[in-house]
Amino acid sequence: MAKTETTRYDVAEHLRTPEEMAAYLEASIEEADGDATFIAKALGDIARAKGMTQVARDAGLSRESLYKALSGDRAPSFDTILKVMAALGLKLHAEAVQH
Repeated sequence: MAKTETTRYDVAEHLRTPEEMAAYLEASIEEADGDATFIAKALGDIARAKGMTQVARDAGLSRESLYKALSGDRAPSFDTILKVMAALGLKLHAEAVQH
């Protein structure tokens, strides 16, 4: 029987348009259930898709600090989230929750 070769799936390779990036972030926020590190990891995926060096430059952060902030190992500051969102061309919005 032949061995099946698999490759690691990287979502960043499939985030090509701003609309796909926004949809991915929106889905991640819904799945996160309040877990800020989960959302930071999703932003990291989007940043890698767009180019980490450029996103870091646009956000006014070093590339290394951006990797750390969006690794999913810790929750970045809200200020960092806002800078990264702006650098990615995404905006944060709110809507009322229906109970």
